[in-house]
Amino acid sequence: GAALRTGYRAAFELGADVAAVMAGDGQMHPDDLEAVVRPAALGEADYVKGDRLSHPESFDRMPTVRWVGNHALSALTRLATGLHVRDSQCGYTALHRRALERVDLDRLWPTYGYPNDMLSRIAVAGLRVRDVPVRPLYGDEQSGIRARHVAACFPIVLGMGLARRLLSPPRAAGP
Repeated sequence: GAALRTGYRAAFELGADVAAVMAGDGQMHPDDLEAVVRPAALGEADYVKGDRLSHPESFDRMPTVRWVGNHALSALTRLATGLHVRDSQCGYTALHRRALERVDLDRLWPTYGYPNDMLSRIAVAGLRVRDVPVRPLYGDEQSGIRARHVAACFPIVLGMGLARRLLSPPRAAGP
């Protein structure tokens, strides 16, 4: 999370209208970048999330534990945020500059749970979110998510997100 904040800031300070995240772990196909950026660049969304789960080969390509865990965390994120995002854990994202007016990057959760916190804050801010199908790419890498993240971090982040949504006044979506 902290590295993503730094990257977003650097891109916007250099004058970008849209900043995208494509991690160097080989799990994000460069050919999907245009599809992730396009809705934000065209003003159709403030935040764009890659969606591996909608890809027709997601079940075959994703390790079973990740596929099941991703579905579970995404369902909990939908409940906490009220957003209809299918793949809350995908890190392939694009953020439009106008989102910075409503989301304070300094307040975002700095570690595991960052995508869920970002979605929560975006929902409360009334920003537009769009899912874009992307390829699920997996090799022999091991996930960095451990039981302690699932048992402690995610419940805290999702609980804070739910509380934030329930306690915040409704805001209209849009720029």
